[in-house]
Amino acid sequence: MKVIPFDRAAAAEYARRWALGRNPEYYNFENIGGDCTNFASQCIYAGAKVMNYTPVTGWYYNSVADRTAAWSGVEYLYKFLINNRSVGPFARIVSRDNAKVGDIAQLGRSDGSFYHSPVITTVTPTILVAAHTFDALDRPLDSYIYDNIRFIHIEGVRVW
Repeated sequence: MKVIPFDRAAAAEYARRWALGRNPEYYNFENIGGDCTNFASQCIYAGAKVMNYTPVTGWYYNSVADRTAAWSGVEYLYKFLINNRSVGPFARIVSRDNAKVGDIAQLGRSDGSFYHSPVITTVTPTILVAAHTFDALDRPLDSYIYDNIRFIHIEGVRVW
């Protein structure tokens, strides 16, 4: 297995292309819990170009009925990216200062739960994001109200 770079430009380009619309190749989860992590996964896939087809604990989408929880669930995506030692994207938590374009900023509550997964599209000193559910394109991250935040930095992509 080898590691290839995560294509941050491709992830951000995808985010900008679909932030205010829906790619018809993917189910829209907006009415069944939210579409933010599905959108984040689509952006990550645009930059990684490989999925992890491990049943249950992997990260893939073939259809709404054939996918893993990590594709569309906030906590599941986090656990997959942080713990992945196999094929596909892998990540670590970083400080705000080390977040890059294409990374995910997950917003959380004071009880430690996380509920939203915007994709970073710009880092000037201001971080701008794209998101679904409450659709946003280049929205300042600081305009969100949240108690907790974590920055998931995609370090690379493992391939065979």
